[in-house]
Amino acid sequence: MTAALKPVALDAASLAEALRTAVLAQDFGATLDPQDEGRPIRHFPSIDLAVVAFPEKGTPVAANVLFSREHPQGLVADIAPGAGPVRNIRFLADQRDAEGNSIAWRPASDWSAMDWTPLAGEVGEGGGRVVAPYPASLLKLMLLAGVGRLVDQGRAGWWQALTYAGRERAVSDWAYDMVTWSSNEATSALVTLMHAAGAIRRDGGREVRNELHTLFAALGLTTLRFANTTAEGGWGNGSGSGVGQIQMTAWDTVRLLWWLDPVAPRAPWLRADAPRLSPESRNQAMHALQDQALHQVLSSGALGGVLGWVPGLPARLPSRWLMPDGGLHAGEVSLPGDLRRFATGGEVWFAHKTGNTENYTSDAGIVRGILPRRRHYLIALLSNLGSRYAPHPSCSTTWRIPALGAAVDARMATWLES
Repeated sequence: MTAALKPVALDAASLAEALRTAVLAQDFGATLDPQDEGRPIRHFPSIDLAVVAFPEKGTPVAANVLFSREHPQGLVADIAPGAGPVRNIRFLADQRDAEGNSIAWRPASDWSAMDWTPLAGEVGEGGGRVVAPYPASLLKLMLLAGVGRLVDQGRAGWWQALTYAGRERAVSDWAYDMVTWSSNEATSALVTLMHAAGAIRRDGGREVRNELHTLFAALGLTTLRFANTTAEGGWGNGSGSGVGQIQMTAWDTVRLLWWLDPVAPRAPWLRADAPRLSPESRNQAMHALQDQALHQVLSSGALGGVLGWVPGLPARLPSRWLMPDGGLHAGEVSLPGDLRRFATGGEVWFAHKTGNTENYTSDAGIVRGILPRRRHYLIALLSNLGSRYAPHPSCSTTWRIPALGAAVDARMATWLES
């Protein structure tokens, strides 16, 4: 790293400004939109980015910056003492129309004419409103945590047989596929488990019990919502869930990761009696996150065979997904090229979960340096920059997102390894 990149000191203000500057440096407003005849995107995209750094000496340092068409220069979240909730942002839930289509992100969408549902927060001095984009398959991180709690309560088992769509597999196997290559079938199977165990219950077509929400409330993560799934495993728009019913924000997502991270310092906002995961359930969760195959968002090693490849957060790609010729194959996902150099190189381990649809891309995880590198931080990004902005069918989003991941990691390296 050059001396010019090195900030004077790592504190909340300098971290927030570094994140804001890194986003602006990617020129997201120039992203081309194929839904608008290939012109630059009409509205600055919504980007919610949060980082928690764990210096080897000293206390954790955190920041959250948010961008949207209404805030193209970015808002810096006011985080309550002790890594508490964001205090100056009023989050609004994403929304869809009667046909189940996401409508907030169309080129001609008019936010002033839309009827928004509050998600969390109040507007304070210097704050503003932010529409929280649908998390896409990042939502599976919430379900993973919920299954872990169910197991710890003795109401399910990791090695328990669970049948869905005619297939019988262990709960741990369903969970692994749900995280590592984002299996939607595995997600549906685990949703049926939550309902069968009584952790989620519907009556008269309405959800009347949701222990995921109880868990998130006990952890102080009020913007994490996993609402209106069905006993048959439905969790998408067509089942009445999906966009507007399932919600996450970057700040509460990194705090959920903080709760999961086995080597992170104590989470200061949590009470002594806050729920915890057992070592077995934490290990199951971390095993799946660490074996993530889809390095296609903040990290981009899985896309190393795509023309025009842009390096992202420098994570090592798990070798278990590589074929003899170096191509990647994980479940229903196949990606081209000889990727073996990414399975032996890299500077960090990135235990994470991605999410991607036409309108949304997200990524959140735990970053730890591969020795002798020592950095350790959490990162979460949610955005409306989905696959419609991807330059290649194998890509999940614009190359600007992995470029942002690389820029953030470079900053963290200068702070945490100097």
